[in-house]
Amino acid sequence: MNRRSFLTTSASGSLLLPHLLLGKKSGNSPLVIGEGVHQYEVTHDWAKLPSQYSWQTTHNLAVDQAGFVYVIHEGRKHLKEHPSIFVFDPNGKFVRAFGSQFQGGGHGIEVRKEGNEEFLYVCAYQNIKAFAKLTLTGETVWEKYAPMDSGVYRKGEDSKESVRFEGKGRPRWGKDAFLPTNFAFLNDGGFLLADGYGSFWIHRYDKDGNWVSKFGGPGNGKGSFRTPHGIWTDRRNGEETVVVCDRAHHTVQFLSLDGKHLQTIDGFGLPANADVWNDLLMIPELHARISLLDKNNKVVARLGDDVENVVTQKKVKRGNAKTWKNGKFVHPHDACFSSNGDIFVAEWVQTGRITKLRRVS
Repeated sequence: MNRRSFLTTSASGSLLLPHLLLGKKSGNSPLVIGEGVHQYEVTHDWAKLPSQYSWQTTHNLAVDQAGFVYVIHEGRKHLKEHPSIFVFDPNGKFVRAFGSQFQGGGHGIEVRKEGNEEFLYVCAYQNIKAFAKLTLTGETVWEKYAPMDSGVYRKGEDSKESVRFEGKGRPRWGKDAFLPTNFAFLNDGGFLLADGYGSFWIHRYDKDGNWVSKFGGPGNGKGSFRTPHGIWTDRRNGEETVVVCDRAHHTVQFLSLDGKHLQTIDGFGLPANADVWNDLLMIPELHARISLLDKNNKVVARLGDDVENVVTQKKVKRGNAKTWKNGKFVHPHDACFSSNGDIFVAEWVQTGRITKLRRVS
């Protein structure tokens, strides 16, 4: 099973770097990247929007049990009536759109099965400082704001003025501001919420969305963070271990549910989020690649690696699609597995881009 439909996984081990994985194509055959048992057929711009909608900066995506893909983009503040969430069927055909309340701040999105029903968990930052639980068709179950009981946030951070910013410029940032980025789900029905752009704390909630506790906060690592942007619950070794993508430190940290530091793995370039399929842990990196790690957290594949052109030489520009290369990534902001091991990738590019990697090995 995949991260968005609830999985069973965990983590420990070391990091070794494999060879750069290059795309292979001959004649009219599909473009394939990867090596050995980690080969994928690439389809860029897999998801197509109807003319009445426009892609903006794509942020995150999720897959439900039926294979439908949910994409959230950050959006633009002035497009208040434009939906922030788009839904596509397993073939990439547009199905529906909703979520205009997140326009200008859409960020994290996950699918969770609860009983016989699936729900979307969505968080937003920037102009909308909130997180919410929705049905798969966009009806709001609940919407919540900064957890003031945590003692972290400035008075009024959960006020109407702070939650939906209407002023000029951008809303207030800082370590006492609430700017959530992503979710991770727990066996007890609760969840974790990463305040990745605000306080740098990880908040724990119960199954009803009530705040329980926190761990982490700003610091130099080993249980503290500098932009804990992505988060997931790893059960690969039969235990619940928290995976935190400590983006500005270029590391991935593993912690217990109460925040005790267990392990840090370095060698990433702005790691953005995490997902698991079978024994593979996937880390999309804003620095132009996707890393796959085995059960021992050894890197076994790096897909679409274009770090040299994007980061080192800066030949590739996020705002100029003409500079993008087939089979290469610009800025993967999120990636998730489908139930059969295919991968969907959302990139932090101005015109939006969703890529499908079909597993062929």
